[in-house]
Amino acid sequence: MAGFKRYRKDDPVSYSLGITLTFELLRYKTEYVNKVYVHSAMKEGETYDKLRRICGEAGIPIQQTDKIFHVLSKKENCYVIGEFRKFEDVLDPRASHIVLVNPSNAGNMGTIMRSALGFELNQMAIIRPAVDAFDPKVVRASMGAIFSTQFQYFDSFDEYLEQFGERELYPFMLQAKITLPEISPSGTYSLIFGNEATGLPREFLDIGTSVIIPHSDRIDSLNLPIAASIAMYAAHSAARR
Repeated sequence: MAGFKRYRKDDPVSYSLGITLTFELLRYKTEYVNKVYVHSAMKEGETYDKLRRICGEAGIPIQQTDKIFHVLSKKENCYVIGEFRKFEDVLDPRASHIVLVNPSNAGNMGTIMRSALGFELNQMAIIRPAVDAFDPKVVRASMGAIFSTQFQYFDSFDEYLEQFGERELYPFMLQAKITLPEISPSGTYSLIFGNEATGLPREFLDIGTSVIIPHSDRIDSLNLPIAASIAMYAAHSAARR
């Protein structure tokens, strides 16, 4: 479609696909919003009025066009798209972190962001090579949690350690001897997870306290979003005791 192109990693902007995600964008990252696109099938009513009011108060233009929806969204019930400039964050050294080492799946990253926010962990370190956090697939899977998450990319785990090494470090690995119920994070900590296919390299056994999530022998392993969610719940619960 003339004037609109599919999202690319090098683009300076990304998109929130759908009214719920766009409301989250407008709530938490208003200053980064360029424009809101509305499909001709969007019905008048309370939701549309709310969108107009928020955009009007923030000085954000609303454009009615169907073309961008044909390019960016394959869902028939997507009637609102928010266009926003990419933003940069710096992690808080006083906060606990989720660390994803070489994550490769957009849906997994978004799901972990959403779970992390639910357990009051909104700080995420992403170690390259890694999936693009601004991919609309990440935004969608996060259900808008990306707009409340501070995330920072690092070229290596060593680079992360140089800045945030003075804390409790918990790499999650199948080779670990310490089980999740045995740990009780008491201070500032980092929960570290590896790539979906390969996990963390063996050298992470020598970093901090490596941890395994025990489960039955009916499965080989837990997938990344589930393992991360279980670990975050356990750490969050321990910190509140």
